[in-house]
Amino acid sequence: METNFQVNMNEYLPLRDVVFNTLRQAILRGELKPGERLMEIQLANKLGVSRTPIREAIRKLELEGLVLMIPRKGAEVAEITEKSLRDVLEVRKALEELAVKLACDRMTKQQMSQLKEAAKEFEETLKTNDVTKFAEADVKFHDVIFMATDNQRLIQLLNNFREQMYRFRVEYLKKKCFHSILIAEHEDIINRIEKRQKEEAAEVVCRHIDNQVEAVIDTIRTKK
Repeated sequence: METNFQVNMNEYLPLRDVVFNTLRQAILRGELKPGERLMEIQLANKLGVSRTPIREAIRKLELEGLVLMIPRKGAEVAEITEKSLRDVLEVRKALEELAVKLACDRMTKQQMSQLKEAAKEFEETLKTNDVTKFAEADVKFHDVIFMATDNQRLIQLLNNFREQMYRFRVEYLKKKCFHSILIAEHEDIINRIEKRQKEEAAEVVCRHIDNQVEAVIDTIRTKK
């Protein structure tokens, strides 16, 4: 296992979370490649930790869909497939369509200000060339919409589903040619919510997600 990543200790986080974040970023950045086996002993030696936090991190990565457990073989980095992409984003589209419609009815002035600020923050991060920052800022933008629904069951579903969407979000955000489209879509979503145009807002959100599907599928097919 030839890898260049290393653990970055954070005094505010438990070791298991530090190890999890390190492995997660290594997968998302492609330092640990799809199909690569995750050997607990080698990773523990590489990161200078015991096998326990490695094992815990691998379990969490499996829940996110970033790692697969193969019988009699062990853990390996999951491939990004068209089927997994469509499965995840079909559900995301349905949930986000409902969320934006509810947000049109329930978003407060304060939350609208937060949404506009989140859109500006996203645009600023695009200047950093740090795809994980892009993704975090994009998540923050959508989180404001989710919170505006004031529906705890829906928010819980979206939060549980968020990590499975993260990998696809990162793959999409790596493509700089789509950054201006994303900025425009965010602005359109804001305008529709501000005008309480539920159906139009839902259409923009669906297009927003469909563009992501097509871009990532194109990447998957190109890599074959």
